[in-house]
Amino acid sequence: MSGVIEIEGLRKTFRSVRKGHRVAVAGFDLLVEAGQVHGFLGPNGSGKTTTLRALLGLVRADAGQMRVFGADAPQSLPQVAHRVGAIVESPQFFGNFTGHRTLRLLALAGGVPVSRVDEVLEQVGLRDRGHDRVKGYSLGMKQRLAVASALLKGPELLILDEPANGLDPAGIREMRDLMRTLAGNGVTVLVSSHILAEIQLICDHVTIISRGRRVTAGPVTEVLAGFDRNECLVRADDLIRAEQLLQAAGLTVTAHADHLVVGGVPDPTLISRTLGEQDVWVRELTPVRPDLESVFLELTGAGQQPTLPRQTDGGSAPGPSGAPSIDLDEFRGVQA
Repeated sequence: MSGVIEIEGLRKTFRSVRKGHRVAVAGFDLLVEAGQVHGFLGPNGSGKTTTLRALLGLVRADAGQMRVFGADAPQSLPQVAHRVGAIVESPQFFGNFTGHRTLRLLALAGGVPVSRVDEVLEQVGLRDRGHDRVKGYSLGMKQRLAVASALLKGPELLILDEPANGLDPAGIREMRDLMRTLAGNGVTVLVSSHILAEIQLICDHVTIISRGRRVTAGPVTEVLAGFDRNECLVRADDLIRAEQLLQAAGLTVTAHADHLVVGGVPDPTLISRTLGEQDVWVRELTPVRPDLESVFLELTGAGQQPTLPRQTDGGSAPGPSGAPSIDLDEFRGVQA
């Protein structure tokens, strides 16, 4: 493998006296190449956050190899840390500080020009609230502040764990646009999210993890294509007769209250021709395409939920664990 992030055979087991051993990650592989917006998906407890924490040195892996920009992780992360921005788990900030002051302190601590503070506040849509105290921020605004802190260094790689958590629809769209803009500027983005429709819109590649193991990976279009059963949704003036005619033609038909789902149809014109020749008129004929949510549920069995209907052609954010570690004496007197 060669990429911005490389993980091979990662294993991590947590041990406790009360709960015994729990395997969080069991031989997991991940490859993120330069310039990708890469979605990292999995049910709660599947090992996503443990993987990111191990990669960043926040927990110690039991086995496996990890590299970031070719540097062994986490041992050699200090060599490439200036190229990486990461938000993992819920953000915690000092409530009495303003957003601007929070970022200013982080910039000074990291040797980043303070001029970057206003730039990143603008990027995440907090320019007008930058001088408000953080304790007055909504969850979504704290999410944006966390992302802003990760952008301070102008990273080449951005790792985001649930960046849309707490955002309203407008905020989600802004976050989507931000990630697209960053990718357009050459930033590689690894994003974990439960909002699968957003991942499908944002990401060009995806990796799905379940029970600590990778269950699929690849370009989003290829992953979805692997679950395309050449199905069509059919509505006709006589559904019962339409079902009989299509079954007689050798097609797989599933009847519903007001429509049919016909499988194994490489060319939808076969349906309209078969029915039209027998004077059964089609009112709707729509190819059914798999979406990322239905594929995710089918691969992971998340929550034992049934596979969701596929879309037709018509049709806690990440953040540092604990408060930022800053020597306040060093910055005494710094004002927002």
